[in-house]
Amino acid sequence: MRFASYITNAVVLVLSCLTSSVAGGLATEPVKTESGRVSGAGTDVRVFKGIPYAAAPAGDLRWRPPQAPPRWDGIRDAKEFGPACPQPTLGMKLPKQGEDCLTLNVWTPARKPGEKLPVIVSIHGGGYLAGWSGLPAYDGDTFARRGLVFVSMNYRLGALGFLAHPGLSKESPEHSSGNYGLQDQIAALRWIRRNIAAFGGDPARVTIFGESAGGTSVGLLLVSPLAKGLFQRAIMESPASMYLPISHRSETWYGRPPAERMGEQMADDIAALRALSADDVIKRSPAPDPTLPNGSAYQPIVDGWVVPDDPAVLFESGQAHRVAMIAGTNSDEGVAFTLILRTKTRTLADYRDYLKSRFGESAGTASELYPANSDGQVRQAVSRILTDVMCLYGTRSMVAAMSHASKKVYWYYFTRSDPVSRKLGAAGAIHGADVGYVFGDPAKSLFADTPGLAVAASAYDETDRALAHAMNAAWVQFAKTGNPNGAGLPSWPPAAPNDLQYLEYGDKIQVGRGLRDKSLQFLDEYFGRLRSERAQTVR
Repeated sequence: MRFASYITNAVVLVLSCLTSSVAGGLATEPVKTESGRVSGAGTDVRVFKGIPYAAAPAGDLRWRPPQAPPRWDGIRDAKEFGPACPQPTLGMKLPKQGEDCLTLNVWTPARKPGEKLPVIVSIHGGGYLAGWSGLPAYDGDTFARRGLVFVSMNYRLGALGFLAHPGLSKESPEHSSGNYGLQDQIAALRWIRRNIAAFGGDPARVTIFGESAGGTSVGLLLVSPLAKGLFQRAIMESPASMYLPISHRSETWYGRPPAERMGEQMADDIAALRALSADDVIKRSPAPDPTLPNGSAYQPIVDGWVVPDDPAVLFESGQAHRVAMIAGTNSDEGVAFTLILRTKTRTLADYRDYLKSRFGESAGTASELYPANSDGQVRQAVSRILTDVMCLYGTRSMVAAMSHASKKVYWYYFTRSDPVSRKLGAAGAIHGADVGYVFGDPAKSLFADTPGLAVAASAYDETDRALAHAMNAAWVQFAKTGNPNGAGLPSWPPAAPNDLQYLEYGDKIQVGRGLRDKSLQFLDEYFGRLRSERAQTVR
């Protein structure tokens, strides 16, 4: 098996450039947007691709907030996806790339404007390093056929999307830099609010959802003042690194240097950086760092504007937007992260050193909660730690915090070991395994075209298909009503502050309680101490 290929795909979630299928393929009646008319394709479901929601962030607009898209005369052909935002290839075949990448795509079953169908907006994953809204796994056809207007978007990535630099902060009216990729997502949501009615969507019923970095983005939008009122429901799937220590733009947090200092390592002169090609910017970017969440050097930070404070603090203090929410994780996420972060822990001696470096004085407690009694058990123990630390801990914490403010908070746990997970020897579901199920077709895996991990559609059985139907239907029902319960759907109780129930999506669909309580309580106390120490240091 080509683990290097899996590493690449797990980090960037990049597949070959393929177009999604749509009904028919005939020209549709043009739709009028604020920038001009667009013509898509399809009959039962009409699809419009590559619609600009912002101007190309190139030249003088590089590392600036997204600007209004250009206007055009006549009818713009919207039958092809826009280019992917610039990103490293990592040996994978990628679609066309370019900085003129701030586009979105719309699938709509509406026959005329003004139908006011609920809207669901997909934010792709990729560790903030790569990804593309045109991946086959993100095809919105199933959602549209179930009565939703489906939207997907691109946003700036890597250094081009998340570079903080004192020169950029100085030229900003908000005295801020970094988080340009998050600003892109907010700009797309504003475009949706102004234009989606023309596609038959209801701007007052918008659900945002995403997996991995897409799920983390949803969590950050929940605490961003700039996103207030732009969505009414939120779904987070395996939001990686939520509640973990985060970097600050200009201050030393959690022992990490300011993000602006990292930006200065790229170059001192902003004009010179803007004169570089996008490829050269990517080449100058540091390699992934296993000490950072997601391993990416450039990712969201506390900038005082888009993200005003530590997201964990904002959630815990009740400052998140009060919307209906679904959040969940997979049972064996850590298999991917052991490869993404290239952990070299192999022996018991390695494992003891790993626990000391990660948990310090709490290493003894960690070894009891995540035991390994032989070299052969080390990899599984590390995988379990990364499953809990990277995804489950933060998700459970957000569910608990949000349950105090809303009675429409739903927690899930995806445990189905799909054919790709089994190929990697996972006991449960790996990071990203749930995406095909959420989109209604388990065979449309994020890893379907990854060498060594490709499996035939026939490898998925009736249990997989029924599970996919149930998950997609619950997501659709939630987007329509703010509640995933409905006729023919499994009963899914909301999480309450004193009763954090969850719905397990696995070989069986069933309600559970007490999910890894001891381990998660330990992590809550450990990271809580870090936040307390950080707050005292800042004071």
